[in-house]
Amino acid sequence: MEDHAILDELLALLGQNNVTIRSEPMGGAGGGLCKIKDKQLFYVDTEAHSAEMAVTCAQAVNEIMDIESIYIRPQIRDFLEKNRQNS
Repeated sequence: MEDHAILDELLALLGQNNVTIRSEPMGGAGGGLCKIKDKQLFYVDTEAHSAEMAVTCAQAVNEIMDIESIYIRPQIRDFLEKNRQNS
């Protein structure tokens, strides 16, 4: 599965969980999840590679969602598990 397709699916998961998605040019090394007041936002750095943003997005999905409780395509689930940060 290509990086941009993985990123699209991960962004859709965030959107389904009331995370607002914003796309902004940030120099290629920005983006990520943030919370402003009671609203969660995910910034996509339009100057970053899809692969980098997919990893950042996977970390955000792992942070806010219980991926064990929902159906996620096997390729996406594998990607999420590979990019889970130990806490």
